[in-house]
Amino acid sequence: MFLPDLDSLSTSDTILLWFKFSRQQCFLSGPINITISKNVSYELIISENPNVKSGGHWEPHNCTARQKLAIIIPFRNREPHLKIWLYYMHPFLQRQQAVYAVYVIEQTESGEKPKIFFQFISGPGRRLQAKLINVGFTEAAKDYDYDCFIFSDVDIIPMDLRHLYRCSKNPRHLANAVDKFNFTLLYETLFGGIVAFTKEQFLKINGFSNTFWGWGGEDDELYNRVMAAGMQIERQEQIIARSKMIFHHRDPGNEGTGKKQTYSKSESLVSLNAHARQEWSFKFLASLTRSDIHLIHKAAERMSKDGLTSLSYNIIVRVEHKLFTKITVDIGAPQDVPEVNTQGLTESQSPSTYNSVF
Repeated sequence: MFLPDLDSLSTSDTILLWFKFSRQQCFLSGPINITISKNVSYELIISENPNVKSGGHWEPHNCTARQKLAIIIPFRNREPHLKIWLYYMHPFLQRQQAVYAVYVIEQTESGEKPKIFFQFISGPGRRLQAKLINVGFTEAAKDYDYDCFIFSDVDIIPMDLRHLYRCSKNPRHLANAVDKFNFTLLYETLFGGIVAFTKEQFLKINGFSNTFWGWGGEDDELYNRVMAAGMQIERQEQIIARSKMIFHHRDPGNEGTGKKQTYSKSESLVSLNAHARQEWSFKFLASLTRSDIHLIHKAAERMSKDGLTSLSYNIIVRVEHKLFTKITVDIGAPQDVPEVNTQGLTESQSPSTYNSVF
């Protein structure tokens, strides 16, 4: 079975055509039940996905897929979440008849000895998620002629099989209706959690910035890169794009960007009215480091110099597991970023542009 060319279609048209041409073959239905507390093992996942090849590769046998997907997961100290993600996502992607492979990109510290296979790294170091994604893109592109790259947090799982994991004519935001935020989009420029780019789109923005260490900021800067490149963000209808987030505590050391919670744990962002949310946003902006603001606000000026073209790393070990390819890399140490004066920001530079909530 051959599908029509999806590249020139909107997200909604793509969904309709996908159902028209492949619903019977793909066994697509609708909402799926995600049980986060389910205790799963790698052995169980392997037994339920016998056709997944070494390295986490799979392709359909009863149709010709029009896109080849590389799923890139920046990873650190989340093995229980990874098992849950793999348990649900391998069947999910197979039922969507995707040619795909899963890459888990893990950071190690300079001089640290490589870890044995199932021993995932923990410790107090600060993670550089954006640079790990750039590494995943670069290494995956060497392996195969992927034309769609999906960069996903390990703790977000789609709740509806109609939520198509594919690329489109613009970059796509696939985590625009997460249960943590009552299935709403907190602000229009939110572009984190799960994003999808064609190879050409990601090269056009020179990937992520390599400079964000710790938690937050890189997705806000990514949004500005997309806008600067003259592209738009596509999102699926929220009733279809619903996703579940697995609760976790942030790793020690990853609070270091200055993005601290400025609201009570009992106070939901979603429940705030517009005025209160704007007030919270300004408090949140005040918690950012000057370096963060500099990087985000200057994305258009910096993106040709900071990204894939300036990427440097050393591969420590690469292992092709039955369910995924794990690449452990040394990405170096944080670099200093020039500070800027944050006084007098205009409303066009509003805090919503800089928030990172994932």
